[in-house]
Amino acid sequence: MAWKSLDDMDLAGKVVLTRVDINVPVADGRVTDSTRIDRIAPTVAQVLAQGGKPVLLAHFGRPKGRIVPDMSLAPLVPALEAAFDVPVHFASDCIGPEAAKAIATLPEGEVLLLENTRFHPEEEKNDSAFAAAIADLGDVYCNDAFSAAHRAHATTEGIARRLPACAGRLMQAELLALEAALGNPERPVAAVVGGAKVSTKLDLLGNLVEKVDILIIGGGMANTFLVAQGKAIGKSLAEPDLADTARDILKRAEAAGCTVLLPRDAVVAAALSEGVMTSVAASDAVPPDQMILDAGPQATEDILNALRSARTVVWNGPLGAFETKPFDAATNAAAALVAAMSADGKMTSVAGGGDTVAALNGAGAATSFTYISTAGGAFLEWMEGKTLPGVAALNAAA
Repeated sequence: MAWKSLDDMDLAGKVVLTRVDINVPVADGRVTDSTRIDRIAPTVAQVLAQGGKPVLLAHFGRPKGRIVPDMSLAPLVPALEAAFDVPVHFASDCIGPEAAKAIATLPEGEVLLLENTRFHPEEEKNDSAFAAAIADLGDVYCNDAFSAAHRAHATTEGIARRLPACAGRLMQAELLALEAALGNPERPVAAVVGGAKVSTKLDLLGNLVEKVDILIIGGGMANTFLVAQGKAIGKSLAEPDLADTARDILKRAEAAGCTVLLPRDAVVAAALSEGVMTSVAASDAVPPDQMILDAGPQATEDILNALRSARTVVWNGPLGAFETKPFDAATNAAAALVAAMSADGKMTSVAGGGDTVAALNGAGAATSFTYISTAGGAFLEWMEGKTLPGVAALNAAA
């Protein structure tokens, strides 16, 4: 990777335009989950330590190029101050005289937050003049918003081509973790891919079979592969119209020397609800009135054995309907093993995606994974092998 980090930059006395993702949940004017804010604090602290002036660029919601008062970033200031432990000032625009004045009067050792960049339609269009107007406000560009790096917007891509540019600490951590997982990993590499539908992860599966040694497929998407193999899955969720695609992925995996692990038994029930009567069925003999809701005991042991052999694990998606007990059992067992091996230094583990993070948190395993990405779409596109515009711009700037 060619991108520069904060360590490569001279920030003393410089205005550092810092793109962050603070698109956090807010209720009654208060931030209810500050995770994304907490994760950018190291970047802000580093900029301040190097004598720079952090000026934060961020979006909030989807105002679609209009000023929407309910999507103002102003209510986030108290949460930012709590996370950074320094005063945070606010400007009511991200370009023009208001922003320029706020930057000019920003005291040393303090932080400035500019208003929602998406209040301007030019942001999402990556308008050249808009990017230039923002770039004119600063001396250095720092991108710490990996979660927005798959968008070619003015503040994620355009500015990087106009100023000396670097990755912030969170962006740096994400890129290094993903490089360790898929770029130059320690082998064997296992990928855990779950979720409801194959159709949402076709590119992901197609890329992974070329890069990993073991592909563990679970959740509803495994059912489509079972259908493709001619197995009876009762009334389980599946996408029969993608059976040919599933067979093609299996052929590509075989050609690439990638072992695909599908469940040989399953926990089944007549309905997805707590307290429902469950049983175990072979994955090719699910009763017509039953549905697959989790990997069965034999399938779970297969998964655990595969994971025990791995030195690197990439995880996206649960192995069953984890939101409803007891259909979280396989996910919990696999997560606990990966967490333990990671904590013992026997494995590098990287996970991401909304359902994934929720499932690993529910299993009490997330804190022991090597890295948990909070970037949904960007994490998936990276795993799909796609070029992320925000990262490409940093590489070009270097």
